[in-house]
Amino acid sequence: MAEPATITPAPLLKDELDIVIPTIRNLDFLEMWRPFFQPYHLIIVQDGDPSKIIKVPEGFDYELYNRNDINRILGPKASCISFKDSACRCFGYMVSKKKYVYTIDDDCFVAKDPSGKDINALEQHIKNLLSPSTPFFFNTLYDPYRAGADFVRGYPFSLREGVPTAVSHGLWLNIPDYDAPTQLVKPLERNTRYVDAIMTIPKGTLFPMCGMNLAFNRELIGPAMYFGLMGDGQPIGRYDDMWAGWCTKVICDHLGLGVKTGLPYIWHSKASNPFVNLKKEYKGIYWQEELIPFFQSVTLPKDCTTVQKCYIEISKQVKAKLGKVDEYFNKLGDAMLTWIEAWDELNPSGAKSAELPNGALK
Repeated sequence: MAEPATITPAPLLKDELDIVIPTIRNLDFLEMWRPFFQPYHLIIVQDGDPSKIIKVPEGFDYELYNRNDINRILGPKASCISFKDSACRCFGYMVSKKKYVYTIDDDCFVAKDPSGKDINALEQHIKNLLSPSTPFFFNTLYDPYRAGADFVRGYPFSLREGVPTAVSHGLWLNIPDYDAPTQLVKPLERNTRYVDAIMTIPKGTLFPMCGMNLAFNRELIGPAMYFGLMGDGQPIGRYDDMWAGWCTKVICDHLGLGVKTGLPYIWHSKASNPFVNLKKEYKGIYWQEELIPFFQSVTLPKDCTTVQKCYIEISKQVKAKLGKVDEYFNKLGDAMLTWIEAWDELNPSGAKSAELPNGALK
């Protein structure tokens, strides 16, 4: 008697998610990810020399954009997209037509869980995004929607429905995401700790968002995922994802959306040069002592009911309050407005972020 055929379940959100990868090199790393990524559409944003040919392994469905494409599509508004910096990845968010985006760096490999099994990072991100968040009251068993967990005694029943999850922030084994000074004093440190936990970052709490293993609901928060002005011609680098994270978290808090961090892990394969990083970061390390209090004190008016309205308001406050820290922030505030204009041009009314009844669960 013949054994019944094993039915492979269809990949989650196969037609609703794009994978965005910024790169300057051939994408051989995709071979390792093939079992998990091949069913999905890839958007590759090529940084640096647009005449260089980037090789992509056979069998992947992808579109590739280089600097010439960015200039052609955005025209003068291309000035808001960074050059010679992985911040260029946000162009991929803008041209995507899908509801969800996962972004990963090309030095991130498949990690293994403590049992030795390959971790399907994308699948875990999707699970995080499809389950609610709990930003208004902390659950001491972490994510109550995971199998084997629940809300603990004393958790208000009125808050147990949670709120929509806008962002899923994953972590890294091997090379941790450290700044240059920490890299310099701990050159051999590796992260070997696998913590089997996912938690909602509470309302009113900022966090350092790393863009190398990150997923988000583009319809809920996409226009806030601008990675700023970094790299070529700019006084700062390596703060692109941080800037996006601070803006995004303030807007999520205002609109009643959730941000999760924890699982899934990827294997971060190589450490970047700490001396090069220090040159990129040193102004940011100094400025962030002003930036964090700024974002902690940002208030958004009640009529800011869309991500775009919120983002435009933050850009005004950036110019008004941070412009005196350095002229760069006036330039960045203008670029934030240009980004929103470009986003709305490429994503006309039907694809704009929905109006949300902010303050419903404050």
